[in-house]
Amino acid sequence: MITPSSNSLEKHKLPGLYQLMAGAAMISFSAVFVKLAHVGPTASGFYRMIFGSILLCAVLLISRQKLRFRVKPMAIMMACGVFFAMDLILWHRSVFFVGPGLSTILANFQVFFLAGFGVFMLKEKLSLKYVLSIPMGFFGLFLIIGGDWLALDAQYKTGLLLGLLTALTYSAYLLSFRKLQSAYPDISPFFTMAVISITAAVLLGIEMVAEKASFDIPDMQSWISLTAYGLFGQVLGWVLISRGIAKVEASRAGLILLLQPSLAFVWDVLLFNRPAGPIEIAGCILAISGIYLGSSVGKKN
Repeated sequence: MITPSSNSLEKHKLPGLYQLMAGAAMISFSAVFVKLAHVGPTASGFYRMIFGSILLCAVLLISRQKLRFRVKPMAIMMACGVFFAMDLILWHRSVFFVGPGLSTILANFQVFFLAGFGVFMLKEKLSLKYVLSIPMGFFGLFLIIGGDWLALDAQYKTGLLLGLLTALTYSAYLLSFRKLQSAYPDISPFFTMAVISITAAVLLGIEMVAEKASFDIPDMQSWISLTAYGLFGQVLGWVLISRGIAKVEASRAGLILLLQPSLAFVWDVLLFNRPAGPIEIAGCILAISGIYLGSSVGKKN
């Protein structure tokens, strides 16, 4: 029987659930926007950061938030920006080589790197869930790519490697971001994301110059894709997630956030005709299940 107090609690959680679901759905389109924009992989990251920075700075100006520029938190924010720029450089190339769906699943393998950091650096104990998650995740990946490594072309193999390196750099970003949040909880999340975005934009711009890549946005499809990427992938999606995640239990939040790689795989099949037979679908389910279990590192069962 549901008591009035528990019923009220469930109603309170509903907005948080919807915010998480909406945020995860929005960022699931990130790799799609990268694929649709007729620019290079570094350029798409650069414009995500530029458009995101403009929107975030506009929010700060309109809200007239009081900002304090302190050396230590600014240094951590800029470190986050460095890791984020590295993440986008690697991930966008993986998107081009293996597609939006698989590249997004690979990026979410960051849970294994984070768990490994906790085990080896923080001396946390391995949970049974984590022990099971690793073979499950990689066996799912094995099924998705077809299982025959020698039959894959060099570009596809490079994309897989870049996807796993993306997970590593994303882990470094998340560790830095968590340290910032725990040490300085009073700092506006909009200000934090603005500094991170501007730092990453500068680094990506420098990388474009080094690559001699064009800053030109060639057509309307690219303008729409890149603007949407900045709006949904850098601002709205993460704002909804950051607001909703505090209102939902951690286990349920982790499950809901798996909408991102799941939907990214669906968009890849629907929009880019990725082959998806029973084996590939089973692999996707196994890989995402492994990611979920891997995010549940805690006390040894």
